[in-house]
Amino acid sequence: MSENMVMSIVKEGLYTSMIVAGPILILTLLIGLIISIIQATTQIQEQTLTFLPKLIVAGLVLAVGGNWMLNELIKFTNKIMNMISVINR
Repeated sequence: MSENMVMSIVKEGLYTSMIVAGPILILTLLIGLIISIIQATTQIQEQTLTFLPKLIVAGLVLAVGGNWMLNELIKFTNKIMNMISVINR
């Protein structure tokens, strides 16, 4: 296994993880920011107030995009398994 092959596997793995985790992280970040702005304007300083909306948004993103996320992970896994089978020959 060459250095270029290892680097391409690492690059592909990082890219896949960003693509799969990105929507959940971005949307929960936006919800947290919106709720923080609402808390600052209403002067409600409860730390646990953002937890439930973030949890609901993460669940909705998984429900809506979970199939796509799973397919991306399966494609990456298949690619890695095909590389392993080529290396062992």
